Amino acid sequence: MKHKNKFKDDEKVILKVTGEKVTISHSSYVPNMKRYSYTLKEYPQTFYFEEEIKQIES
Repeated sequence: MKHKNKFKDDEKVILKVTGEKVTISHSSYVPNMKRYSYTLKEYPQTFYFEEEIKQIES
């Protein structure tokens, strides 16, 4: 089964909790949770799920 993530590597996004602009470093699919996790360049030791991130409005 092919999975589709919402955000791409090096994409600039906003952390919903802080409103801070950050950059996606890496994404990976978590099969047992059936969703993607993302690491950020600004916080490489922490991962976030799609629900915690939003796209920057143009």
